[in-house]
Amino acid sequence: MPTKTPQKNSQEKNTSVKPASIATKTRRQPVVVVMGHIDHGKSTLLDYIRKTNIVAGEAGGITQSIGAYEAVIAHKDGERRITFIDTPGHEAFCDIRERGANAADVAILIVSADDGVKPQTIEALNCIKSAKLPYVVAINKIDKPNANIEHTKQTLAENEIYIEGYGGDVPVAEISALNGTGVPDLLDMIYLLSDMEDLSFDPNASTIGVVIEADLDKKKGIAATLIVDNGSLKKGSFIATETAFAPVRILENFKGEQEAEISAGRPARVVGWSDLPAVGSTFKTFDSKKEAEKYTAEEILKMKAAERKKTPATTLVKDPILDKNQEAVPEIKTVIIPLIIRADSSGSLDGIHHELNKIKIDHVEIKIVSEGIGEINEKDAKTALSDANSAIVGFNVPTDTQAAGVIERSGLN
Repeated sequence: MPTKTPQKNSQEKNTSVKPASIATKTRRQPVVVVMGHIDHGKSTLLDYIRKTNIVAGEAGGITQSIGAYEAVIAHKDGERRITFIDTPGHEAFCDIRERGANAADVAILIVSADDGVKPQTIEALNCIKSAKLPYVVAINKIDKPNANIEHTKQTLAENEIYIEGYGGDVPVAEISALNGTGVPDLLDMIYLLSDMEDLSFDPNASTIGVVIEADLDKKKGIAATLIVDNGSLKKGSFIATETAFAPVRILENFKGEQEAEISAGRPARVVGWSDLPAVGSTFKTFDSKKEAEKYTAEEILKMKAAERKKTPATTLVKDPILDKNQEAVPEIKTVIIPLIIRADSSGSLDGIHHELNKIKIDHVEIKIVSEGIGEINEKDAKTALSDANSAIVGFNVPTDTQAAGVIERSGLN
């Protein structure tokens, strides 16, 4: 992350960004991550702040991916901009929560006043602590008839979340994300914490940032949502991660509007990647496509070499005497179920992996033979035809016409 002044009782996060010189240091807007248990009101809070509806349209009412949004907030010192990151609360999306925390400067840990601390509340707190983020606890849904604010504060203390007035110094705000009660006080606390962090960037530095989500735009190609950490991302440059690169021809803000330049602290969307960029990876900027392509190719070679070192080749040598004298033992066959997976975003793929890892059945192995983002296509259907045990798993994606034809003719499910 960009340079921060170390504060008492907080540690500075690791970063590869060089400190900006005093002459070129520019104040930047904070990046705030909203974290907590499912259905405790994270998306509702952001919805109220931005006055736009992002809750509707999520599959099952759960936020499936990280969304980054800018909000312009009225403040006594004039208008202030804040970048908010919404992260999923369901346990299947714990990896995404970690990525969201690592891209932020300040966190809001939201807890429902009628539900108290839950397992994902503790997981979210661990992500916040791991990223060494200052944070505010927002006790939400205080307008509900069964809200019990004092009990919620007690459960926070019981889980070693020590808020002000309960043995600690973590700021706490009592809010209703639905009608806005207490939200101005919460925003004031965010301003205070971010000002103490002394957030700044060097507009003349090499631009770097973090990939927080990737998906497939049917018309434009692979797109990624980024948070710019330092410098300014400009149209006409080239960016690359360890696994993919892209020309910055289409540079959009969070509203989907094209901009010529997006500075540090702001979310950006770049379309036209060579491959799916790894979510959570750092991107760098280059002056030419050749340099960006070379960087990605070198990083891929390094990762492959590291993977080979992790899995040394082993040779199984049979003992002929033991083998001869042993009684024949009936061999138990392992059934392999090949899966072809398609999802709407890389965040959803993470969630599917998480759930699949929880499935443990004796003598059954689930093997992912193909996965990606975007609709189920003809290639997926034909791949499934090659093995009678194959299954296609689609999450929040349609099936294209060609694939539908193959599935109908073959009797695939």
